[in-house]
Amino acid sequence: MKPGYWSDGALPANVRVGLNTILNGTHAFKRFLSTEPGALVIGEHSTMVGVHFAIGANARLQIGNYCYFTKAVLLCELEIIFGNYVVIGWNATVADTYFHPISPAERIADAIACSPLGEGKPRPPILRKTVRIEDDVWIGPNATILKGVTIGRGAWIEAGSLITRDVPARARVLGNPAQIVGEVL
Repeated sequence: MKPGYWSDGALPANVRVGLNTILNGTHAFKRFLSTEPGALVIGEHSTMVGVHFAIGANARLQIGNYCYFTKAVLLCELEIIFGNYVVIGWNATVADTYFHPISPAERIADAIACSPLGEGKPRPPILRKTVRIEDDVWIGPNATILKGVTIGRGAWIEAGSLITRDVPARARVLGNPAQIVGEVL
């Protein structure tokens, strides 16, 4: 596959794909709204099978070399950075925001702004924090990684885990909320 194309059509102009990287999936760019230059950069020799790139208007997402993602959902409103040799199992989600405010009054204002009743009213601001996933990380199926988290090099995230805080390098984590259960040797 040539850089600059994915199996289902031409890439958005602000997407860069490295040599021998494969992208497929008809939903890949349905919620890709970023107008930033280099909004999505994927390194060389990576495979993105059925990945959903939901990238907001001013957001950026970077994926390293030799990564393999299967049907992952990447929800980016600020910045998500993946290192090299990262593997993500099916239905895993990575999000750098909760997408809606936490306080009840702001949630109501947000619901109205998102509805037809909003008539173009601005949404309340939402908290966004960069997510960083370092080299050689394995993320199991159905895992969820939330805003502001850094996952250290070589960590292993068990299937179904909910990651709400930083994970040290080479840690093995499991559960909801995730707890350290061992070390990757």
